[in-house]
Amino acid sequence: MDFYKIFLSAHKGFGYLELLLVALFIIALLATMFGFSGKVNKFLKKTTLFTMIFFHVQFLLGICLLFIFSPGFKAALDSGTLMKDAYSRQTFVEHPFSMLIAAVLMTIINKKVKSNDTISLGITIMGLIAAGLFAFAFPWTRVFGA
Repeated sequence: MDFYKIFLSAHKGFGYLELLLVALFIIALLATMFGFSGKVNKFLKKTTLFTMIFFHVQFLLGICLLFIFSPGFKAALDSGTLMKDAYSRQTFVEHPFSMLIAAVLMTIINKKVKSNDTISLGITIMGLIAAGLFAFAFPWTRVFGA
């Protein structure tokens, strides 16, 4: 039983679901901001909650994958090429930290959406930054091919 492959498959599978949830979140966020005079509706609350939950699940799976099961991380760390190699830097440094910041932003956004009746421009910008960090760190070529 290879736990690395199990965690990698789970991380990839949740990645597809996260793409769908982020798209729904952006649509709900922009529709609420520009379509309903900023009044928070149930669709925005639900998409924000589920996007945040799956961000956290993805992050926990990724951290387990990185620090516990990843042979590439240990090899790059031991050989001293973690920051020198572009692939290693993207995979083991930029990807996890960008996703961590996006997950923290989604947590803040979820709290603001739950506690306020209207959405502000700051929350919208924070949501777009979180989605932008997600899009930056998402491994498009590995998931969809190049």
